[in-house]
Parts: sequence; C-alpha cells; structure tokens
Amino acid sequence: MKVVVVGGGSWGTAFAPLLRDHDHDVTLACRDPDQARVIEETGHNPRYLTTTDLRGVKATTIREAPIAEADLIVLAVPSRAFAEVAEALPGNAPVLILTKGLDPATGDRLSTRVQGRPVAVLSGPNMAEEIAQGLPSATVIASEDSELAERLQEAINSMVFRVYVNEDLVGVELCAAAKNVIALAAGGVDGLGLGDNAKASLITRGLVEMARLGEACGGQPETFSGLAGMGDLNVTCYSGYGRNRRAGELIARGATADEAAAQIGQVVEGLTTAPVLRDLSHRVGVELPITEGVCRVLSGESLDGLLASLMGRQPTNE
Repeated sequence: MKVVVVGGGSWGTAFAPLLRDHDHDVTLACRDPDQARVIEETGHNPRYLTTTDLRGVKATTIREAPIAEADLIVLAVPSRAFAEVAEALPGNAPVLILTKGLDPATGDRLSTRVQGRPVAVLSGPNMAEEIAQGLPSATVIASEDSELAERLQEAINSMVFRVYVNEDLVGVELCAAAKNVIALAAGGVDGLGLGDNAKASLITRGLVEMARLGEACGGQPETFSGLAGMGDLNVTCYSGYGRNRRAGELIARGATADEAAAQIGQVVEGLTTAPVLRDLSHRVGVELPITEGVCRVLSGESLDGLLASLMGRQPTNE
C-alpha cells in the first residue's frame, strides 16, 4: 500500500517503520519542514525516538505529502489538532487513527470527526519506545467496517506486533481516552509514595470507571477487559515511558500541569482529555470519581485532598 503517516511525534516515528518492514510505501508527514528535512537526510528523527532507523521511509511536510494518492492515511497527531487535520485531508482513502483522546472542542470521539471515508482505530498496550526497539506487543484495530479492519490486520500483523480485530469502535476509543486520565492519578500515587496496594486499587477502580462510561455510551463490556482496556491501562500506569503517569508523578511532587508537560517535552494527552471526559460523563449521567478528582487537582486542589475524598466515599458493593 501507499501509506502516509501524518504526525512526526513518537508514535508516528515508531509506527512508520512497522509499515515499511511490511514493504509498504511509507511517507512520514511532519508539521515542521526542518524536522522532515533532517529525517530525509539522515534517516533519523531529530526530536523523537532519535535512534529509530527511518531509512526507507520518505519524509516531507503535511502540506506536501501525497495524501490524495494514498491507499491509507494514518493519523498520529495530538487530539487538540486532530479535527483540523482530519477535516482537511484530500482524497478518500481510509483513515487509521493512532491518537488516543477525545475532541476537546466537542467532546466527540475522534473517529466521528473523520467524514466521507472509512475509519478504523488502533489501540492497546503499545508504548512507542518499545515498538521502536522491536520488542513484542499486541494491539487491536476497531472499525465498524469489518472488511477494512481485517485488511489492516493483514497489512500490519507481524511476529513482533500481533494485531487483533474488534468491532467495538465506541468502547476501544473510550478506553484509549480514559486510560490516560487514570494514569495521571496512578502517577500521583507514585509521586506521593503511597505504595503498590494503593496503586493497584486505583487502577482497578479506574478500569471500573472506564467500563461504566463505555457501556453508557454503547461500548461492549468485554472490550474493557481486553487489550484496549485492561492491557493499555496497565502499561500506561506502570511503564517508565508513560507520559501521563510521569506527569501525575511530577504534579504530586509540586509541579503545575504546565510545568509537568514542559519537563516531559511531549504531548500529555490526559491533561487535555480529563475535563472533556468529565463533561462527557455528566452528559450521559455516569459517575467517575477518579476522573472528577483528577480534574480538581488540575484546577489546583491538593492530591492529599483527592486521596481523602476517594478514601472517604461511602463503602459499597464492588
């Protein structure tokens, strides 16, 4: 296939070689012309995953990329820029979404912002740093177009990147968004030194929140115990590469959200998603106490206050 990967960040940089190694014709489209030029000249991204071998991947700007002629467009841009990029895509090629979040302006799932073309979403425990190193992982591709999902499965699956298909587009997208918010809270547990019991308890209750919201929005319960749910939540909350976990840890140690994001130096999707997810839960009438608490901390409340409010809730059945 002719594939254009839009987004020269960590995930786009890690995903492009996966496609290249399947003998696809891959172009990595970057926002910054200088970044694209260096990749084209050296075979390495000067900003993200700098040791990843990108030889054989063409690099150019988003404006100059051959998107209209592509057989597949892969979107790996931040959620805050997603709608603008998606709405400006020429041609009618299918879109595979790697971005994990919700549209900040509308609260909508990102797939709903792709109009007039087939769309699929890829999610799961896929830390870009490990993918770039060739370490084994599994993922799920979700689409309402089962034929598209199966075609993509065949085009991407390998011995180091095992691809499953899931028809639950709603559930997979909400898992991808919500797990980043729970990871902020898990990082807070790390930052406060509250221990493994507290962290495991928070992650487990976070999974309950994800499932509760997903089912209210039409997702399937089994999705939340799968790769997009439990799998991605676990790695995001525990991995040293996890930006959201790291941001929560820094905030717990006194940094503001802006300072934490600046220190990490990459997009921390949970910071954008948390208030959007909270507002979605209000619209569908679902209670998300951890998400609510994360939003209060981002608005200035202490993590100690969040801990007290969560632990002081009325006991109930699991």
